[in-house]
Amino acid sequence: MVNFGTILKELRKTANLTQQQLAERIGVTKSVVSYYELQERTPSPEILIKLTQIFNVTADYLLGINTQNKRTLDVSDLDDDEIQLLLHTIEVLKNKKK
Repeated sequence: MVNFGTILKELRKTANLTQQQLAERIGVTKSVVSYYELQERTPSPEILIKLTQIFNVTADYLLGINTQNKRTLDVSDLDDDEIQLLLHTIEVLKNKKK
């Protein structure tokens, strides 16, 4: 089973962020990020929300509840036609893999 610390570290590295850079973005110290990754501390709900927004993942994914590679997309600046185009593109890509 994958734990929160492992998932956080993988997401951070994929985003090319250092522990210091992530710490600054979520408002904690570098050592706190290290503690999270080592499973020595758990984040508050507020920090968890910030992490989901930074990495575009669900809280379930971060917590290892659902370890499938499910991510969210911020489509707030797109109109309905653009959103439909994205949904269609995603469906085409999924069908291509089948």
